[in-house]
Formats: sequence, structure tokens, C-alpha cells
Amino acid sequence: MGAGAVGAILALELAHHNVACIVVERAVTGPRHPGLDFLAGRSMELLRRLGLTELIREHGVSPDHPTGLEWSQGLDDPPILVSPGGPAGVESDDGGGPAESHQLVSGAQLAKQLRDAVRRHPLVDLREGWTFTGMRVEPDGAVAELVEVGSGDRHFVEARHVAGCDGAHSTVRRCLEVPMEQLAAPARHCSVYFRNEDLTRRFARRGLSTVIVGGVALVARGDHDTWVGHLGLAPDEPITTDPVAMLRAMLGVRLDATEVLGVTQWDDSLAVATTYQRGPAYLVGEAAHRFHPVTDSADISIGDAIDLGWKLAAVINGWGGPGLLASYELERRPRALIDREMLARSLETRRRFSRLAKAGATRELLAEVLQQEPHLLGTAGVQVGDRLASSVIWADDRPQWPGPDEAPPTIAPGGRPPAVRLADGSQLFDRLGLELTLVDLTDDDAGRPLVDAARERGIPMAHLVTTDPAVRARWDHPLVLVRPDQHVAWRSGAAPDDWDTVLDLVTGRKTT
Repeated sequence: MGAGAVGAILALELAHHNVACIVVERAVTGPRHPGLDFLAGRSMELLRRLGLTELIREHGVSPDHPTGLEWSQGLDDPPILVSPGGPAGVESDDGGGPAESHQLVSGAQLAKQLRDAVRRHPLVDLREGWTFTGMRVEPDGAVAELVEVGSGDRHFVEARHVAGCDGAHSTVRRCLEVPMEQLAAPARHCSVYFRNEDLTRRFARRGLSTVIVGGVALVARGDHDTWVGHLGLAPDEPITTDPVAMLRAMLGVRLDATEVLGVTQWDDSLAVATTYQRGPAYLVGEAAHRFHPVTDSADISIGDAIDLGWKLAAVINGWGGPGLLASYELERRPRALIDREMLARSLETRRRFSRLAKAGATRELLAEVLQQEPHLLGTAGVQVGDRLASSVIWADDRPQWPGPDEAPPTIAPGGRPPAVRLADGSQLFDRLGLELTLVDLTDDDAGRPLVDAARERGIPMAHLVTTDPAVRARWDHPLVLVRPDQHVAWRSGAAPDDWDTVLDLVTGRKTT
């Protein structure tokens, strides 16, 4: 996901909580190559809170866009394994699925629409054509150095907080002197972006978006017969002046009427910043983790922006304590480390398949190897748990995971509660408050005194009382405190005796 889009989401999240901010964005240039971002249903749920889902879908790829995956030894050979893509609609009866379906959207179009939304918002000061060039950290904040590209004028802006959403080559990260930690020695790759009607006719019209052919991954990029071929390169292998010839040589077939749109060279270093925070400055999105173009999933960057956004707003608005901002790294960096491991495993599966195919392995053996990686056979991005653990999430003494004969809990600390459609057709998530929400399923309004006590302490908390049978059937705790990002901060079967302690912890005023 482009740096501009991440910064826009963070700014809109702050504005959603009535916090003003300045967004600095250098001169916008067109993309070097066409690209699609994958937004999972969970990301679309989070963006729904900001009123962005309709805008994104309006400019996104059709839900009929193919999502299947095929593995083969050659373009003209029969497939070894085919994984059909999942349906766009994923809402489930038990609430485990997201309230929104996934969406593919052009990265450039997504950045443009989000930039327009930021430009229109009265609480966001968008400085287009400005460049962030340096920063000085001070006891009560930071001083950012900005340069107007057109005039060359230099400005110094005092800020309480600075969020670096400036991409893989982050200037903010460089100013903070935060190193990137690589998983392993990077392997070299080349990506060729091109148009080819023959590939679309062969694969996309059969519902396939990705075709793994030996050492090449071919990925459909949307409309107008656009594709990208990701090629693995040997350490000493030069990129030829004719990328199509290189692609043809690796595929072993002729690609007629191919129009090259762009060529990029990259490595799969899969790097994560050693820390996400230094004083009043934070790293967000690809400034904190460099996974592109290994994955087109935008989910981790969206999660970063939403998480930091509501926590910054809580502190600025006075109800969040210092522990809340400290929890940003505690919650987001482990997620990046998990995603990195999953991506590394996915890349290794492709390399193993390529090595075995070149060595003459039988179709049966290749299929057997692929079947050992069932969670990597789809194309919908890296799928990992969305359960958080941090110093601002209440952890009780109950088992986090059930025994072999027990049903898993639907409400767990740090987890996302079930998304339930109410009897009137509306979504329960749409009724959650702007800040904290106490969802009350009791018969005696037991949550009212708890909400009143929170408000007396200046903690904004909505009280959502519901008797809807669908909610009561799927939520297994009658009192659930939900954060602005729809994660469970606390749960209980009854009103607690230590409510002030719970409030201190979940707002970051006192952590354990």
C-alpha cells in the first residue's frame, strides 16, 4: 500500500475522533507500473467506520475479478493443482466472518481517492508538494523541517507527535536512526509488468488470477489484459535489456503481442523495524515493515494506521494515558513479524516447487509437496489471526484456548467479537460508539453504573444495550468492552468489583 494512502487513513482516523493534523505529501507522480492492493474484509470493516467503503468499492475492481490460483510446470502443460478463489461475500452465520467482503483496488486510484477525502476534510491540513527533510526530537514533542518543492522555502513546524507514513525509504525512520531487521539474506527478483491478451484468454477468463509456472509467478492486475511476471534471479544473473525475452525464456513459450509497461528489480529482504517508536515519533506502514512487492495485501498497513490513529486521538483528547501509545508497538510489531514468517514460507514454497520442477519431479510428487502447504494455496493474501495481546488489554485467568472437548469462546480479550446482523437488518458493529463501547446483554442494565463511572472519570464510553437474539446467541459474555478498532478490551459475566482498575489498564493510565 502506497505511503500516501497510509498517511491519508491515519489522518482520517484522527479526524474521525475530532483531532486536527497536518499531512505533508511531496509532489505526486504517476505510478511506475500498474498495481492492485488487496483489502481483506477485516480492513474494509475498519474503513467502514470512516465511511470509506463505498468510495473504495466505486473505484475498485469488480467483485467478479478472478481470484483462483494454478500451479503448473509449463503454460502449455496441464495444471498440477488448482485452488479456486473464494467468493467476495464472506459474511457468516456465526459472526466469525467480516461484515464487509474483500476488495481489490488500484493502488494509484486508492491513493487518489483517499487524498481527495483528506483534502476535503476541515480538520486535515494537507500540504501538497511539500517534503519532510528532517526532525529534531524535544522533551515535549518534535520539530519537523519541511521544504516547499516549488519555492524551496524551508519551514519548521512544532508538533506534539509525528507519524512517519513515508514508505520503505522512510526519512522519518532515518532521522530516528531506527534500523531494519531482515529475516535472512535477500534473494533478487525482477518484475515485468505487461499487457497480453493471450494470458487473459488462457487464465483470467477461467477464474484464475495467479499462475505459478516453474520459477515464474504470473499475476493478473485487473482490466485491460494487464499482468505482472515475478521472476527469481540468481545472485550473479544480470537483468537483460529485453525483459520479455527473459520472461519467455523462463516460461518456455512465446508471448505474442506483449506490451511492456514497466520493469522493477527488488529483493525479498522482508524487513521489520527494530522499534516502531522513538519518543513522540512513530513508524507506520511500509516505514515500519518492508514486504512489498512480495505481497499486495494492504491489511497490515491499514491496521497500523487505525491502531495508532485512535490511540493518538485518545491521548490528545485527554482520556488516554501514556501506556496507550506505548501499546502501539506491542500490538502491531508482533503482527508484522508473524506476517513476515508467513510470507517467507510462501516464497520458499515457490522456490521449492521451482527447484523440484527443474529437477524433473513427477506431477504426483509436485502435487504432494503443494498439499503440505494448504494455507498457502489461496490468493487472498496472508491469513493469520487477528488476536491482540498488549498491556492495555485485560487478560483474565481463564484459559485463552479451550480444551479438546470445549467450544472456543466467541468473546476473547484482544479478539474481534462476532459481527452480527441484527433483526432489523443492520450491523451490530455500526451501533458501536466513537470511542469505547460497553455492550450490555444483561437483563438488569448491569452496565449502566459502569458506564456512568467511566464518564465521571472523563472516559468517553457508549452504552449499547441490546436484547437482539442473534447477539445473545453469538456473544458468550454479557458485558463486553469494545475499543474503537472493534477489538475486545475486557469481558465479564458480571459487573466487577475492580472497575477502576480495569479502566486504568484499558486506557493506558496504568499498565501491568
